[in-house]
Order: sequence, then C-alpha cells, then structure tokens
Amino acid sequence: MTDFQEQIFHINSPAEFEHLALQLFHFQYENVQVYQKYAQALKINPQQVDSLEKIPFLPISLFKTHKIMANGCSEQTIFESSGTTGMQPSKHYIADTQLYEKSFTTCFEQFFGATENYVILALLPSYIERGNSSLVYMVDYLIKRCQHTQSGFYGYNFDALKKQLETLKDRQQKTILFGVGFALLDFIEQYSIHFPDLIVFETGGMKTRRKEISRADLHQRLQEGFHVPVIYSEYGMTELLSQAYSTDGNTFQCPAWMKILLRDMQDPLSLQTDLHKKGGINVIDLANIYSCAFIATQDIGRFCNNNQFEVLGRFDNADIRGCNMLME
Repeated sequence: MTDFQEQIFHINSPAEFEHLALQLFHFQYENVQVYQKYAQALKINPQQVDSLEKIPFLPISLFKTHKIMANGCSEQTIFESSGTTGMQPSKHYIADTQLYEKSFTTCFEQFFGATENYVILALLPSYIERGNSSLVYMVDYLIKRCQHTQSGFYGYNFDALKKQLETLKDRQQKTILFGVGFALLDFIEQYSIHFPDLIVFETGGMKTRRKEISRADLHQRLQEGFHVPVIYSEYGMTELLSQAYSTDGNTFQCPAWMKILLRDMQDPLSLQTDLHKKGGINVIDLANIYSCAFIATQDIGRFCNNNQFEVLGRFDNADIRGCNMLME
C-alpha cells in the first residue's frame, strides 16, 4: 500500500477521496477480519459498495475488545485511550508509525505553517502518566521537529511554565501550548498571564480530576486566564491517525484525507440526510490503512458551512449497544 499512502496526502477533489476510500474499503474488507465479520453480520455485499454512503462503519467500542489489524501486519506500537479507573481502554495497533507521523505533521503544517516557526509547550500530565498516548507521541514528535530548545513538556511544573511563557512573550516568539483541560485550569488559577498571541490547544476535559464543565465554559475561563481571543481544539482520538482542527473555538475542519459523515440518531446504520440536523459522527480516516478507516464514533455532531462541523456531545452506552451485539 506504499503508493496508496502517497496518494492520500495529495487528494484534490471529493471524487478522488471517494475513489481512494472505496479502494481502501475493499482492501480492509479482505484483510481486516474484525471489519469483514462486522460487514458480513450486516449482510453487506462488498461488490455492491460503490459509494461512500454504502460503506459500513465499525463501532469504535470494538477497539476495546478486539485487535483490529490487517492480516500479515505486526504492531510497531500500541496506542491506548484514556478513561476512568476500571474502564477498559481502547487499543489501536499501529503497523506503521511513520504513516502516523506523516499524517499529523502534514495536517499540522497545512493549518499552521512550518513547525519550526513555533516553540511548542505541553501541559499533559494525565496523558504522560498513563503512557501509550497517541497525543503525547504526536506532541513529542512536533517538539523534536520544531528544534527549539525552549520547547518541552512541563507536567505539573507551573512555575517553570509561567517563566517560559513570559520569556517567549517578551521575545515575540510564536508559541503553542497543548494542554488537557484540568491542567490548564489549574495553571490559570495559580497564574494569570497576558499573552494574546499564544495559541492554546485544549486537548480534552477534566479526565476525572475536576468537576466536568461545558466546553464553552472551559474555553471562556481559559480565554480569560491567558488573555487570548480564542481557544483552539483538535478532534482526534486513539483510534484515528488523523485530526480535525478548530481555529475558531467552535467548528472543526478536516484535512483532505479525512471526512465526517453523520448517521441517523435513531438508526445507527443509516446516514443523516438532513444536513441541518445533528447526528452520530462517522469518520473516514484514510491514514488508518492497516486497522479500520471507517469508524462510527460515540460523538454527536452537526454540519456547518464549508464542510466544517461541530461536536455537540456524546451518546451514552445504551445508545450504542445495538451495533456491538452484532459482534457477540
């Protein structure tokens, strides 16, 4: 699939995306046993899958219970999801770490320009503590790629982070701060900093460390604490090798090799035909060549203008149970 890897990062049209998606569907139907079994349970005839709308989407929760990997592949690493104590994490078996690196660096630089323009700081204590985090892998790689000695991870060392941010602000250095929600809140409650040009990436919520608050409330508090006009976000997850980015604090946009479709809220096997209504988020990630590129997430979303989308919340476990029973 070497040629396929090159093609996905040079997609120029919806028709080209659909052609490659269908090609990948047939490859994964033949080579990813869990996906094939799920498609067969739905009585999918692969020869009749000739459009995006006919592709079956694998429930994301199956990454918790099954090894999803193409025949003949072996894992170079395994990414694990975060979760509360006692929860079974998702595991994403990665056959090609270079493919992941190509995906996230290409996407990052399409949205934000050359990595070396930035100092990259990270406040991700919970992810580092857990280990095997795809987010930590990505941020660590970007830190090394940017080649600024000021870049790095800060854990709970808020004093050092405050001093570094003040120094970078005085130097007018372009700076990105990746942080999990609870740690960013902890930081601004201890220190208030006026750095309007800082790009703050909120990478998740409270992770059981603090009382959950709405994303809008979280962003408002962070804007006030850092004195920035907007909080950036990424839409990514352990089970994906690509991310969508939000640069306005609300709507997300995908790179050319990633696409969002919405499924009907009442019928998880049908797509939402009314683009003004909310639906379950299905993701096509063409970088997921050796696991599964077609994933039905537990998130709820809505389309906006210019192929952008909002993330509105999540289904509860009862809402997604029906599809999983097909694999039991």
